[in-house]
Amino acid sequence: MYKFLEDRTRQFWLLHTLGWLGFAIVTYLNSLIQETRDAYLIVVALDSYIGWLITIPLRYTYQRVGQWTPWKMIITVLVLAFTVAAIWTAVRNFNYWEIYRHGARPDHWLKYVRETPFAFYVMLSWSGLYFGIKYYQTLQLEKQKSLTATNKAHEAQLKMLRYQLNPHFLFNTLNAISTLVLINEADTANKMVTRLSDFLRYSLYKDPINKVPLEQEVYAARLYLEIEKVRFSERLSVEFELEPDTESALVPSLILQPLIENAVKYAVASQINGGKIAITAKKFGHDLLLEVADNGPGMTITNGLPKSSDSGVGLVNTKERLSALYDNNFALVLTHNQPQGLKVNIRIPLELEKTEQAHA
Repeated sequence: MYKFLEDRTRQFWLLHTLGWLGFAIVTYLNSLIQETRDAYLIVVALDSYIGWLITIPLRYTYQRVGQWTPWKMIITVLVLAFTVAAIWTAVRNFNYWEIYRHGARPDHWLKYVRETPFAFYVMLSWSGLYFGIKYYQTLQLEKQKSLTATNKAHEAQLKMLRYQLNPHFLFNTLNAISTLVLINEADTANKMVTRLSDFLRYSLYKDPINKVPLEQEVYAARLYLEIEKVRFSERLSVEFELEPDTESALVPSLILQPLIENAVKYAVASQINGGKIAITAKKFGHDLLLEVADNGPGMTITNGLPKSSDSGVGLVNTKERLSALYDNNFALVLTHNQPQGLKVNIRIPLELEKTEQAHA
């Protein structure tokens, strides 16, 4: 039953049918006051059925009209409602004269459309209910998307913490710090402890539900990569290329971390000579383009995503988060880097901080 109510198409047919059934019942009860004959029941049934049938095309027309500007939409709805009302009135009067009056004809053809104002009111009511219910459904859908985005963000945070706080990462980091202490590199060891503390604090306390400026994500990425650079030393090369003004662009919190972890794991740690990671941010029209590229061995790609199930940390989860936050207005694609390696490209709508927008 719940799935049935979630289906907007089924909702339309159910409410559409119940609405015209209700119209038929009210019309027939009103006719009893006027002491009409039983044949009028057939007229009422036909009128309601024709009304049910003739308003179906309005649904598909209104689906297109709903994307237009308000004034254009209102004028179009009024014209369509009046046109359908006139046709429905003519058919209703024809049924009345043919069935209830046994084929008699009115003395003037205008009598076939004389009740158009009443029918126009009915069609406007139908149109108002249609747009009202559609607006309500849209609000519910947005609310559901918001809840889904919240759940995905919490799930992403938990997955990120699971990978970041795994024994290997902590062991390698603490072992590097211990080594620095043993070789009397106390200052470097102290810096590493500070970076680890800052990185863990960002990971634990940054709310993944909210969008944050890209510069904050880059700050967290630098902390993580500086920690890893102690492990790999010269084997890890990092390059940041951020176009002007992209630092203030809003991005989902913790969105870059899984991609960078994948690059470290598959492009640097797996190669004897290490590898290079390049993080790029560009503006393209009304979109923000993010890219994490490496020169590792790469992997098999099918339809822009890894073919292997062991394709790295968080790619599937990252795509689910983006889908929940931006619906279909995003892209996450993997491509081969040249001359070798892998590139992860993300396209999301360009949003700036409110303070930045105020100065623009």
